[in-house]
Amino acid sequence: MADARFFNDEPFLDHEEGPDLLGHGQYARHVINLLDRVRAQTETGVLAMIGPWGSGKSSVLGKVTRRLREAGHDEGWLVAELNPWLYSDLESLTLALFSEIREALPNDERWSDAREKIGGFGKAISPLGKVTALFGLDSEGLIQEVSNRISGDTSASAAKHKAEEALRKAVRPVLVVMDDLDRLTPEELLVVFKLVRLVGHLPNVYYLISFDERTLLDVLQRSELVGSSEPRARDFLEKIIQVRLDLPAFRERDADILVDRSLSAVLASHSLTLTPSEQERLSEAYYRHLQARLRTPRAIKRFFGQVDATLGQLTGNVDIVDFLLVTFLRTSEPRAYQLLWQHRAELTGTSVEMPSRRDERPEQRIDRWRTRLQEAGVAGQHLDSVIGLMGMLFAPLRQALGYGANTQAIALRRGIGSIDYFDRYMVFGIPDDDLPEHTFDTALQQLTDGVPGTEADELLLRLRDDTQRIARRIDCRRAAGTPLPAAALLKAAAERYGHLTAAPQGVFGLFTADLAMGSLAKDLLTDLAEPDRPAILKTMAETPDGAVLAARTLQRITVRDDSASPDHPQTAATPEWIGQARSLMSHEIARHLAPAASRPVHELTELEITLLWAWRHTAPEAARTWINQRLDQEWTPLDLLAALLPPDRAPFPVIDNDTLQSLDALIGLEALYSRISPHLDTPAADPDNSPDEHRARLLQALRQHRGNTPASG
Repeated sequence: MADARFFNDEPFLDHEEGPDLLGHGQYARHVINLLDRVRAQTETGVLAMIGPWGSGKSSVLGKVTRRLREAGHDEGWLVAELNPWLYSDLESLTLALFSEIREALPNDERWSDAREKIGGFGKAISPLGKVTALFGLDSEGLIQEVSNRISGDTSASAAKHKAEEALRKAVRPVLVVMDDLDRLTPEELLVVFKLVRLVGHLPNVYYLISFDERTLLDVLQRSELVGSSEPRARDFLEKIIQVRLDLPAFRERDADILVDRSLSAVLASHSLTLTPSEQERLSEAYYRHLQARLRTPRAIKRFFGQVDATLGQLTGNVDIVDFLLVTFLRTSEPRAYQLLWQHRAELTGTSVEMPSRRDERPEQRIDRWRTRLQEAGVAGQHLDSVIGLMGMLFAPLRQALGYGANTQAIALRRGIGSIDYFDRYMVFGIPDDDLPEHTFDTALQQLTDGVPGTEADELLLRLRDDTQRIARRIDCRRAAGTPLPAAALLKAAAERYGHLTAAPQGVFGLFTADLAMGSLAKDLLTDLAEPDRPAILKTMAETPDGAVLAARTLQRITVRDDSASPDHPQTAATPEWIGQARSLMSHEIARHLAPAASRPVHELTELEITLLWAWRHTAPEAARTWINQRLDQEWTPLDLLAALLPPDRAPFPVIDNDTLQSLDALIGLEALYSRISPHLDTPAADPDNSPDEHRARLLQALRQHRGNTPASG
């Protein structure tokens, strides 16, 4: 079934040499044998193929008609197919019936009389306008037809008698096939039954009709002839139909086989295979949530048709199991699918929790989603299944259902539950602001090989403009064990560190591009062998922004305990590579700060101030010496403090204990107190009334802390 066609509502018609996908071939043979038996016992009859919508009636009819036509022997069946949907009145439908019967007869001399008599009967019982439409008469032909009717034996009964004689003499029977009668209106349905039972009751003409019985009975009960009585509707059907052909039940086994074959066809057409873990997830989803909804050939074909139609460029860019489940939601519960986009942040765990929901119990979250789904039209019997399916996709719901949820695993598989991949599932492609997996992997390989390329350029551009997402995706590669060009990425990160444009993300916007880049750099540096780390840190520090990132990265690695102060990490034997790295970076920072030595302190740039703070992470003694030399010359302590501690530190105090420790590492508190002691000994003025409120508050804070100098590490 690798060549399966999903993009239509046509029946499954397997090649004869192929397997009988649904057992319809066997049933088609049964129908043909029954037709032969009916023909042997009566010269006309009506057989009905009955089954629910989507159960495969059209597939069986297609097999029956094809096999009858392919039989090809002189006494075999002739097939006429009539679509009653195309005709709105009895006259048009009658004329069409006889036209189809006539066209089904062989076009040779032996059948010329039968063709003529069938056509004559059709003309005799139809208005001239219908005859004109059927036979394409022009005005002269229409006049001649009127003359023939007036002068000849044109009575309907005489014409029917002639047609009956001709058909009776014919060796071959005609089977008229009419599908989907349950889709007609009550009036149209009565017209068809009148035609089949009365007008079209001809020798050697048999009818094979198909419908969903429940629907057809409902249609009949809306007609004036039958009324609202179901028994009367059934009695009416029994008068029309001589032989019922109930389509065999589509068993659970049949559905499973068709699903398996359809899935194989889709995977093959997109050159995909399932890993063992993907097979396990899909199996769980199918038997828990999908199987009960994929119970007819039409439902299965429609589902996999949607998968095949929308997978396209997403092949390799999404998790195939997640894509299948999302497509099932979109196909079976379209309004529930729309809720995914509406509640995107909640489902991906990136929303800011409302105060009323912070203490929400898991069952309350599930009840809220149950209400949402009910309002979206999900039937009561499907609610648990839809919620369970969503729980397989989104960590917050999975946790609320009582199962563990690994958010990193969702990101690793490129699942819809990751904010980095969610949009791909909703736009059926790679958004312009996203980077396809192939491009991403090619870029990493180019960086590994040191070969320039457009993919690498694009990745590094996204590292600047979409830092958080690119950092997360690189981290996913690390978690998956993919070898990464750590040195090249660290160098690129350093070059772009001072030019990041990505907007803050996360709760209250606390996850900034700066934090994302810092975390990425720490992980990448850890991936390098220790002897290689000093050299790459020196390379990173060749630019002022890179020096800031390099210093912060080294500090993150050397602080062993998150509770330890970044200025006074726990002491232990320092690995040799750390000492080398600190010395190399200190030299680079001193080089970057050299121009600042000759300028007044108030002319320090923001980057130079940041470099000063970063210097204390690499060589605090060198930083203290350099700063105190400046203070011995032109800089004043209060101006330096005002530059290092700008007034926009709210909601933090002007100087808190952590800041005091940092000042001790950078300047030395004893030296600082000594330099500003005249100011500290002066009676404190009200900062609000001071001409320089900021400096006054700095002095006030230092007065309060003097005598409580934190111990140096």
